[in-house]
Amino acid sequence: MRIPLSWLREYVDLPAAETGRDVQAKLVATGLEVETVEQLGAGLKGPLVVGKVLTIEELEGFKKPIRFCTVDVGTANGTGEPQEIVCGARNFAVGDKVVVVLPGAVLPGDFKIAARKTYGKVSHGMICSGDELDMGDDGTGGIIVLPPEYEVGTDAIALLELVDEVLDIAVTANRGDCLSLRGVAREAAIAYGLPLRDPALLDVPPPNSYGYLVKISDPAGCDRFTARTVTGLDPDARSPIWLQRRLQKAGMRPISLAVDVTNYVMLELGQPLHAYDRSRLDGPIGVRRAQQGEKLTTLDGAQRVLDADDLVITDDSGPIGLAGVMGGADTEIADVTGDPETGESRGTTDIVVEAAHFDALSIARTARRHKLSSEAARRFERGVDPNATSAAAQRTVDLMVLLAGGTAEAGVTEVVAPSGPRTISIAANHPDRVAGVEYGRETVVRRLQEVGCDVYGQDELVVTVPSWRPDLGDPNDLAEEVIRLEGYENLPSTLPQPPAGRGLTERQRLHRRVGRALAGAGFVEALNYPFLGEDVLDQLGLEADDPRRTVIRLVNPLSESEPALRTTLLPGLLTALRRNDGRGEHDLALFETGLVFRPTGHEAPAVRLPVDRRPTDEEIAALNAALPAQPRRAAVVLAGAREQAGWWGKGRPATWADAIEAGRTVAREAGVELIVRQDQHAPFHPGRCAVLLAVVDGAEVLVGNAGELHPRVVKALGLPERTCAMEIDLDRLEQAGTGVVRAPHVSTFPVATQDVALVVDDRVAAADVESALRAGAGELLESLRLFDVFTGEQLGEGRKSLAYALRFRAADRTLTAEEATAARDAAVASALERTGAVLRGA
Repeated sequence: MRIPLSWLREYVDLPAAETGRDVQAKLVATGLEVETVEQLGAGLKGPLVVGKVLTIEELEGFKKPIRFCTVDVGTANGTGEPQEIVCGARNFAVGDKVVVVLPGAVLPGDFKIAARKTYGKVSHGMICSGDELDMGDDGTGGIIVLPPEYEVGTDAIALLELVDEVLDIAVTANRGDCLSLRGVAREAAIAYGLPLRDPALLDVPPPNSYGYLVKISDPAGCDRFTARTVTGLDPDARSPIWLQRRLQKAGMRPISLAVDVTNYVMLELGQPLHAYDRSRLDGPIGVRRAQQGEKLTTLDGAQRVLDADDLVITDDSGPIGLAGVMGGADTEIADVTGDPETGESRGTTDIVVEAAHFDALSIARTARRHKLSSEAARRFERGVDPNATSAAAQRTVDLMVLLAGGTAEAGVTEVVAPSGPRTISIAANHPDRVAGVEYGRETVVRRLQEVGCDVYGQDELVVTVPSWRPDLGDPNDLAEEVIRLEGYENLPSTLPQPPAGRGLTERQRLHRRVGRALAGAGFVEALNYPFLGEDVLDQLGLEADDPRRTVIRLVNPLSESEPALRTTLLPGLLTALRRNDGRGEHDLALFETGLVFRPTGHEAPAVRLPVDRRPTDEEIAALNAALPAQPRRAAVVLAGAREQAGWWGKGRPATWADAIEAGRTVAREAGVELIVRQDQHAPFHPGRCAVLLAVVDGAEVLVGNAGELHPRVVKALGLPERTCAMEIDLDRLEQAGTGVVRAPHVSTFPVATQDVALVVDDRVAAADVESALRAGAGELLESLRLFDVFTGEQLGEGRKSLAYALRFRAADRTLTAEEATAARDAAVASALERTGAVLRGA
């Protein structure tokens, strides 16, 4: 919301010396987000005056039309002689009043004006457009043509209000009242401790029976509707400069008098309005829900197919507007045209003004359903003062009569659904308890009264909430009002003191260790939205019966392309990898830890919890029963170089082995030694895919997969060649873990290393051989490492050699050669028994 400071001063007598920056600081202190203060006319220097075009000479021989003009600027040029100016614009004629900048002036952007020769003539100044004066869009796109009543030589800087300050406020969703000068002025008045001149305090005639007929069929969607009629308007009447300039400063474009007046009142009071051409209305105005499939052409020229939940304004011909969003083209104010025979202007002379209050949720859903954002919808969905409709209609009528010479008809229509004031009971010391500051009852009552509340009671206060603050609904909202007005900066800073023995659970510690370990291994954490589109599951090559295809769809997703909760972390990580690769970062190692959502099919229907009390344990249990399984996973993706090339060496690319090692890194943080076997599992390459297993209660349990992605998946997702990935279940690792991971004991005794090379059938997994060696070696085995894999004719077809380095160490003594050899022989014997392995060369 853009708030011109000059306009704000009409409602609050701010100190004359206060600048926009000062007002910004005050409003920010009360909780409004004033993002910027724009200095209009900064650096502008005259002379800039009103001139009258005396002559226009068309210059020939140039690529574009050029005109040589003489303009009467009075005595502003010091001579009283006509000013000679070259201009390329075509939207003015002899006799028009224009804005002229003379030599010596400086326009916005430090554009200095001087006499200069151009197109064979000397131009002594410039005839100005709105863009050159930084005024904003006036709808013409050309030279500013002023009304004829302004005197030649008048200072245009003051006339056009070119010097001002504009506060740009980011209004939060709960403060719809601040989408108006009235609301911001109230906040400024509170901040400065000054009285407010409320523009909504107008003398409004009571409703009567001979106003324009209105029928409300849906009082829940429209609880208040005011209609007023103005007749005899001058079709040629234009918006005065002061009104146009206020609209421009507030970020709106002047269009026509009727539209400008309704926009002006909306900015002033926060109440959206609409003006209908009465001659185009067919019978009474109605408010109802649309019939499914009804059509309406809105003011933007688009034909819209209506939904049964849309609230519409109608007459006997059908829908004539989307209520609270946008009017219809069939009843819009007609453009002014000239009668070709008489020369008289034709246009709208009689209008019906609508000021209504609509249900915020209904308007928000309609605006999003039709992808139609408007200033009216923006206000209605945040909350509009229902009691401001009659004042807004009266203000519109007054301005139309004043500026267009019309007559306000005596008929006043006001349809109001019965409703009572909203009251909230709050303990007088509730804000004290919330903030940890002793405000006292007097301060609480005074602050609540400043925002417009009526307060009664002593220790227990009964607060009547003002109609313009629909966001105040419970005691905590009222406490927030007191706290913000007393100053957030005055709240004490105190560190929380948790009870002894509390802190992170072992599960939370594991998750943090996993993140640190992966970061230490060179991975960068990527946080992704937990949503996916089901088309990505096709791109990953998942089978039709793959459990990852069973997803939970959201009722109201953030994006229509990603309407489901993720069942795997890989789509989000691969999207992040592709995005970074496309931006020139080709050597990537990303990781993420987070929940996935795996429905079991046995979830109970969700229960709607109460909001007026704490849910019971049974209600919470029922809600938990409706939730899907949510295991926590860790995943990594790699592409490009894993080790960079340089003077130290050639470097190497990331491979499937790095993805498996990332899984081992995660498992070690849980105190788990993974079992790795070859596997076939989408989306991985069938020959470069590993299954990651852990032992839980004596049985091997699947905890994850790792490897290189299938080439078809890489192509479908637009990924770098040979992209690798790993995903592992942290919950299952925790089950397989031994609890708290203890630091290893460092022995002071030397290690004994024994190497063995075992020949096995090539179908035997290295993990099985390793498991057999560990089982046979016994407690003296400290570590086991596969350092070579060999195949060749000398081994025979279908055979391979696996070479292991076995490290033996005792905690209490130096091992003898005989003890180390015996342990190695026992390990080899175990491998022979379990896998059929034989010593190479034996």
